Amino acid sequence: MRLMLKILIIAGLSLAILIPLVLIRVVIQDREQHRAAAVARIASSEAGAQTLSAPVLVVPYTERVEVEQTDDRGRPTGRVWRDRSGAWTFFPKTMEMTGTMSPYLRQLGLHDVRMYALGGQLSADFDVRIPEDAEGLPPRKIGTPWIGYTVADVRGLRGTPRLRVDGAGIVLHQGAGSDGGSGVHGLLTRPALAGAPLRLRTVLDFELTGAETLAVVPLADENRVALDSPWPHPQFNGRFLPRTREVSSSGFHAEWAVSSLASDAQLQYRNGTRAESGTASLLRGHGDAGVDVLGISLVDPVDAYTRADRASKYGIVFVLLTFTAFFMFEMLRGLRIHPIQYGLVGLALAIFFLLLLGLSEHIAFDWAYLAASGACIGLIGVYLSAVLRSRVRGLGFAAGLGLLYAALYGLLVSEDNALVLGAGLLFAILAAIMLVTRRVDWYQVAATPTVAPPPLPPR
Repeated sequence: MRLMLKILIIAGLSLAILIPLVLIRVVIQDREQHRAAAVARIASSEAGAQTLSAPVLVVPYTERVEVEQTDDRGRPTGRVWRDRSGAWTFFPKTMEMTGTMSPYLRQLGLHDVRMYALGGQLSADFDVRIPEDAEGLPPRKIGTPWIGYTVADVRGLRGTPRLRVDGAGIVLHQGAGSDGGSGVHGLLTRPALAGAPLRLRTVLDFELTGAETLAVVPLADENRVALDSPWPHPQFNGRFLPRTREVSSSGFHAEWAVSSLASDAQLQYRNGTRAESGTASLLRGHGDAGVDVLGISLVDPVDAYTRADRASKYGIVFVLLTFTAFFMFEMLRGLRIHPIQYGLVGLALAIFFLLLLGLSEHIAFDWAYLAASGACIGLIGVYLSAVLRSRVRGLGFAAGLGLLYAALYGLLVSEDNALVLGAGLLFAILAAIMLVTRRVDWYQVAATPTVAPPPLPPR
């Protein structure tokens, strides 16, 4: 009966410790939202996540059409000739983009926001034919065509991009064209005559800055993109993964090859979807309102908030293991430990995660973890030396906690093996408990009266 009562008390204390652990996780999520707000503020003042599209060739025209004229009451009064404006949009046959993403940091308060400077070259080949005039109708008047590049946030353009068409420099203007999209465009000479082929070789040299994420819209019939960066933790996203990629501690190299047969980007562009929504689509996971993109993000897979959140998930495991060790020691050694003492140790374990979060915002996570764990281990070791009436026992529990904190650190810094390592650690601890207690007669332990501890020695 005494054994069951003790188990129920310990179970209740374990559930009670969940309350501060849940509150600490709420604090972690709140701090993550503060960082997201910092990213948004820096994006609003410098440049946000970028989306860059392959160029398009737009040829405007004006034609004479016969339309039915009506009066104020809508009754037909006859047919008249009027001018109607339109434009043909042509996509490149091939597009090739190469560049290097150089990361750098912007700081706002306690938060570091990862930015990048993309120095690149985007070349595209056009091979199109201007439609001929329809037989029996007045000839069309072809206007000045332009090459348009859509950029999600033009504030990220450093300096003036340089556009060359068939080797000749072209002056760039603000805006992607007459549709008012965000980007730049360059005016070309008018085609010689309708029905003639129009072959162009365009090369754009540029430097573009952005926040964390880059997306490219593959508008050409054949699209090839090659990116390099010294950042060792890329996250490849978007509708198309790289055909080849090499990732190491010194950086990454990735290459994409996308055909228009595998992408709806051209249709989406004709329907009015532009690169401004490409990044939003990338972050949403490509909803119907988005545009097909290939994307990459420079991420820290185990940043301070991710690690703190992951660590807090193991908080209840820490408490249960510590309470289990106390319970076994109390039952097997006959030494009484008061529920309040259980609770104080459990709170000390919970405070570790809050201390870790606070320190990691000011110093490197490794040092924050070392300081927070050292403080909690020292506090619990000193406290248990008095509770267990033995400095050796207190130091032994502190050493066990140290091993537990060291194992947790290994889980936090491991990106790919955290689950298997955590499962293996729990299995090893359970196996050790079962082996140590395999010969214990719990009926006899429950029937044996607990020996009162000796009084503390006078100071």
